[in-house]
Amino acid sequence: MTDVSLSHSVCGVGEDLILIHGNGGSRHDFDRVFPALSRHYRTWAPDSRWHGETPRGSAPFTLSQFADDLVSFLDEHDIPAAHLLGFSDGANVALLFALRYPDRVRSLIPVGGNLFPTGVCEELIEQIHRVTADMLPLADTDPEAARTLALQLLMLLEPTISPLALRTLSVPTLVLAGTEDIIRPEHTRLIADSIPGAQMMLIPGGHGIAWENPDAFTAAVLHFLGTVAGR
Repeated sequence: MTDVSLSHSVCGVGEDLILIHGNGGSRHDFDRVFPALSRHYRTWAPDSRWHGETPRGSAPFTLSQFADDLVSFLDEHDIPAAHLLGFSDGANVALLFALRYPDRVRSLIPVGGNLFPTGVCEELIEQIHRVTADMLPLADTDPEAARTLALQLLMLLEPTISPLALRTLSVPTLVLAGTEDIIRPEHTRLIADSIPGAQMMLIPGGHGIAWENPDAFTAAVLHFLGTVAGR
């Protein structure tokens, strides 16, 4: 199902919690919350393909492939089901994973996710277009420009998740975002309203609330997981 093995960090004991980073990031995006979470759960933080220490591989560079990579990661480490916490594009991967492999998900925590590219603020869309234009003439000869271009195109073209599809989910869900997030507030609400029984919470900060406000972030996550762990 996958052609790469995801580099990762793991620590702790108990139920498995998978942390999925965002576009252009790595498992180190969670460095400020990983220690606290791993005191309560066996916490895994993998690098997605062509991120961190994980190679590009030859499979398609899509969020759907990232979800398939993740199920292979669970299989590789004998994890039958896990709590999934995804940030930004990692949140979108977590949503796709839950739709495709619902029996492998104990609970779902999408953080700063979006269902389609226009769910982000207009300023970010304009920035992505500018970077894409800058990288296009360089991508054939510069490997780093090629990677940057691929990351920008991923945000321009994906995700494409139907709110109606989310209504089929029956997994406990906490939707998180920052009070000053780059995700449109009404879009965060749409995600929460589309998943039956989902809770929603805004945490003071911008898009990267796990880094900017780790204490509030960790408290919210641990409180939620404490209500669903063991199910």
